[in-house]
Amino acid sequence: QACGDPKAKPSYLIDKNLESAVKFIVRKFPAVETRNNNQQLAQLQKEKSEILKNLALYYFTFVDVMEFKDHVCDLLNTIDVCQVFFDITVNFDLTKNYLDLTVTYTTLMILLSRIEERKAIIGLYNYAHEMTHGASDREYPRLGQMIVDYEHPLKKMMEEFVPHSKSLSDALISLQMVYPRRNLSADQWRNAQLLSLISAPSTMLNPAQSDTMPCEYLSLDAMEKWIIFGFILCHGMLNTEATALNLWKLALQSSSCLSLFRDEVFHIHKAAEDLFVNIRGYNKRINDIRECKEAAVSHAGSMHRERRKFLRSALKELATVLSDQPGLLGPKALFVFMALSFARDEIIWLLRHADNMPKKRLLLPLLFITMMSRHYSFSFRNFSHAYGIILYNLFVLFLSMAFTLLFCSQNLSVCPEDESIIMSSFVNTMTSLSVKQVEDGEVFDFRGMRLDWFRLQAYTSVSKASLSLADHRELGKMMNTIIFHTKMVDSLVEMLVETSDLSIFCFYSRAFEKMFQQCLELPSQSRYSIAFPLLCTHFMSCTHELCPEERHHIGDRSLSLCNMFLDEMAKQARNLITDICTEQCTLSDQLLPKHCAKTISQAVNKKSKKQTGKKGEPEREKPGVESMRKNRLVVTNLDKLHTALSELCFSINYVPNMAVWEHTFTPREYLTSHLEIRFTKSIVGMTMYNQATQEIAKPSELLTSVRAYMTVLQSIENYVQIDITRVFNNVLLQQTQHLDSHGEPTITSLYTNWYLETLLRQVSNGHIAYFPAMKAFVNLPTENELTFNAEEYSDISEMRSLSELLGPYGMKFLSESLMWHISSQVAELKKLVVENVDVLTQMRTSFDKPDQMAALFKRLSSVDSVLKRMTIIGVILSFRSLAQEALRDVLSYHIPFLVSSIEDFKDHIPRETDMKVAMNVYELSSAAGLPCEIDPALVVALSSQKSENISPEEEYKIACLLMVFVAVSLPTLASNVMSQYSPAIEGHCNNIHCLAKAINQIAAALFTIHKGSIEDRLKEFLALASSSLLKIGQETDKTTTRNRESVYLLLDMIVQESPFLTMDLLESCFPYVLLRNAYHAVYKQSVTSSA
Repeated sequence: QACGDPKAKPSYLIDKNLESAVKFIVRKFPAVETRNNNQQLAQLQKEKSEILKNLALYYFTFVDVMEFKDHVCDLLNTIDVCQVFFDITVNFDLTKNYLDLTVTYTTLMILLSRIEERKAIIGLYNYAHEMTHGASDREYPRLGQMIVDYEHPLKKMMEEFVPHSKSLSDALISLQMVYPRRNLSADQWRNAQLLSLISAPSTMLNPAQSDTMPCEYLSLDAMEKWIIFGFILCHGMLNTEATALNLWKLALQSSSCLSLFRDEVFHIHKAAEDLFVNIRGYNKRINDIRECKEAAVSHAGSMHRERRKFLRSALKELATVLSDQPGLLGPKALFVFMALSFARDEIIWLLRHADNMPKKRLLLPLLFITMMSRHYSFSFRNFSHAYGIILYNLFVLFLSMAFTLLFCSQNLSVCPEDESIIMSSFVNTMTSLSVKQVEDGEVFDFRGMRLDWFRLQAYTSVSKASLSLADHRELGKMMNTIIFHTKMVDSLVEMLVETSDLSIFCFYSRAFEKMFQQCLELPSQSRYSIAFPLLCTHFMSCTHELCPEERHHIGDRSLSLCNMFLDEMAKQARNLITDICTEQCTLSDQLLPKHCAKTISQAVNKKSKKQTGKKGEPEREKPGVESMRKNRLVVTNLDKLHTALSELCFSINYVPNMAVWEHTFTPREYLTSHLEIRFTKSIVGMTMYNQATQEIAKPSELLTSVRAYMTVLQSIENYVQIDITRVFNNVLLQQTQHLDSHGEPTITSLYTNWYLETLLRQVSNGHIAYFPAMKAFVNLPTENELTFNAEEYSDISEMRSLSELLGPYGMKFLSESLMWHISSQVAELKKLVVENVDVLTQMRTSFDKPDQMAALFKRLSSVDSVLKRMTIIGVILSFRSLAQEALRDVLSYHIPFLVSSIEDFKDHIPRETDMKVAMNVYELSSAAGLPCEIDPALVVALSSQKSENISPEEEYKIACLLMVFVAVSLPTLASNVMSQYSPAIEGHCNNIHCLAKAINQIAAALFTIHKGSIEDRLKEFLALASSSLLKIGQETDKTTTRNRESVYLLLDMIVQESPFLTMDLLESCFPYVLLRNAYHAVYKQSVTSSA
């Protein structure tokens, strides 16, 4: 095979420099001429040492074949001289091994003749040897002659086997009671109720017995090879023995080809016809061959197809009975091994003929139908492993009852000493057995006993033996039965390999993969798809200890195929689950509140007897209609999906794990990993985020879809034993981070980006306002309508849904992103303060001097920018307070006791507590969504802004002056048309009511960082702000004071928002009567404008 593979072929055979030398050597083979051909062999002279080194393995493999041939010929001659008696029903082991030896020898010589490069390899090596050592290799003359002699191997062997015809034909003719019985049609099997345990209930507990126990599970493929090759070699028997002719014709009618070695096949009809056509008087045999070929082409395919159909039902029945009553495995063990052998034979026949049948169209559509047979083969193997103790108990009991053998050995007329010793050892071994040994866990080993029986067969089968087995057939049959019983005790695994090994699939990769795809595509067959990866566990059994270099190649192939099969099964299951999830998400979407508007409208119109809509418009189906079944025969798409999924999951759940070449595969883990990947992609996909149009799904709708998806995934646990909670934890926890484990964006990053870049940016542009009364952001009427309704993304239900989706980790990431934007705004504010630092320093100490304050105020620059930036900060903080409140509500629902403990912990921090400790508590509280006096996230964000070039004292001064700047700038808001207070929304349309939150939070964070007194600085702010606002009460310009009362209310909001300021303190700075009059005025103005 290495020579035939272009990749593995020795490089010297395809080397252009050696091409002329190789052609010369092949032409002259086996002669050696090195003297007069220096020019052609010059290149060979240069590389002789490398050729010797690299071709030695190939050359000595051919030498091994020659030596094997010599030994076989010697052994066959010895057998002929001894006139050995062969009968498969009596001396089974001796006859079987003799026939196997003959077939192995024949196939080896055929394979040797098929190696096209044999002459080139042997010749190249020998020429290199002669150039190096001055003489040919000592094995070369015989080896070269063998290659020439076996150019047509069967023709040569037919001559060789003339003296062996008697022994070989006797062994073959003994198959007349075995092979025809095995080669029956499906109808004959069905009439005989083959393999049925329930056909005769009265005998169900009786042990399955036969006079030819080993023959019952003998490979049909092996018998056909024996018969076809055997009678080709001793073809004279076909003319003289009717039994031989009948056996041969029956075998020729069953198959078109035989397996020589793995995927190498032998087309029997053509080869036999070519051999017999040159033999005089064989016209009748040639006609027989042609008739058999026609019968094989016409009927063999259908005959084997019917057998497979029968075996599927028979194996299903047998597996069902044994799974229900495993105790029957003991007495009916023979049935199990017969079933395994029959199924294996049919599978191998189909595989062998799939590409080698003249009428392929009859076979290829039927490739998939072997799956059930193969699946039940694995079931029986599992039974045998799981209930091996039953077999041990029963068959040890059988063996211990050796009275029949004792009686038989005592009645032997003549028993020589050697044979007597062996017989006595049989009896002693069996009588010493007891069931207690099984219970004590003793390991049995009967290999010595079986070897003794083989030895005894050889002693008693020669012509001049004192004790002839041919005269004591009952002894042979009884010993064959006993040997079967011993194998049930100590060689169960070997028996399973012997009867159900399908490692040949390793060499039919294309057909193997095609059958798998067909199996997976058909829902009725997908439950048997696990047979394919399980079959990969067989592949290592086709390796041999004499060819260790093959182990890695076959092992790698078994691993890759097993991995591919399990991966495809998991993908198919994942796709089915995804389709079911899509259907369920669609059904869940129908229950969303937005879909009930039309129904409510129809109900209202019906009540008021209004006619709306077009006549004949179909009535919209209400959710739940799909569950109403008038006819159970009607199958919906969901029904089909669930059926297909249950079938496939049965296969995935069939075994917890499987061992392939020292690797363990777990089918369920494949499904788990694929579900994790698909769930991750589906969650991100269901957000429907469009970067170009900045569209995204509402959090509540996404949450509904995710819950529907999770409900379907949870139902998978009804089909497969997987931990779906682990899938949820892995996927949903990754979605709370900025990126998942593959570096892809998550719903956390998508929603954070959308709220920051789309919603809050539109708030800054004046298109959206925050309505405290509604606790939501609402679109304002503008010329350019927005593509989304802000309220539908920011009300309390949507924010709760967002908190459910993102969780505490995701909401923390959202908060950190918000704080980053705030910190950038504060950095800009500090720059404006630095620009006006001198003026602000004077204003800070001159707030009680109105004229000086007015003059200083005119010198300030960027007043509007300061207020706008502070408003933006207030808007962001208002949005964050909504998110935090939603998070607190969600966590209070899920973990109420933990949240209440955190809340209690926060509320009882002593005032004298160190600020670092307090900040740790605030951080814990903030993570749970609880409001804190000092926002820890804001403190962290602003702390990172400390400049190295500015001293801490200067930073503190800038912070103080920032508060002064804001305080003295407030009166300018009164001139803004949009600054009017609206009682309906409890705020201002230009969002200046958010200044209260911004001023308190920024002050608390800045003076915590700089270790100043928050309360003192806010008092100073209040004094400056109230003084500045009182001055606009004295203004006479209506434009400047148009919304004076609305701005007055900011002072009340600031105090109400602050945990550090009180109304008493405000009363000392700003008369309460002015606030009361301001509230009266704005409410009166609101009523007037509404009217």
